[in-house]
Amino acid sequence: MKLLILNGPNLNLLGKREPQIYGHETYDDLVDYCGLCGMEFGVELEVLQSNHEGILIDLLQDAEEEGFAGVVLNAAGYTHTSIALMDTIKAISIPVVEVHLSNIMEREEFRHTSYIGKACVASFMGEGFAGYRRAIEFLVGDRRPESSLN
Repeated sequence: MKLLILNGPNLNLLGKREPQIYGHETYDDLVDYCGLCGMEFGVELEVLQSNHEGILIDLLQDAEEEGFAGVVLNAAGYTHTSIALMDTIKAISIPVVEVHLSNIMEREEFRHTSYIGKACVASFMGEGFAGYRRAIEFLVGDRRPESSLN
């Protein structure tokens, strides 16, 4: 099984950007963590990041053709603004799981609306990196007890 981990704007700044919200771990730390999760579940992962909405849309549209069985998507700020991303998720046939490092429902009111969440099969938020593991586990369909990666 092959999964796409797709990260949106400013996630490349993890560790620098608002560490009181997102923590001190870096984007490279996140990529490494996802790699460990992929090994744990026996799946191939490709982890990508873009600050550009159109690139995220293109990657989602091409995901199935490129052999991905599902997508873990942290759309970051586009979560609250991008009807285009929502429409893309609705248009593709593979499942997409929404992930957020912070709990968007406990933040500023404008962040409480998730357009992409309306099209995703599941959402995990407020769990830091562990939300990615839960999303991978969800897509794999594995219901083993929590691992030491949490």
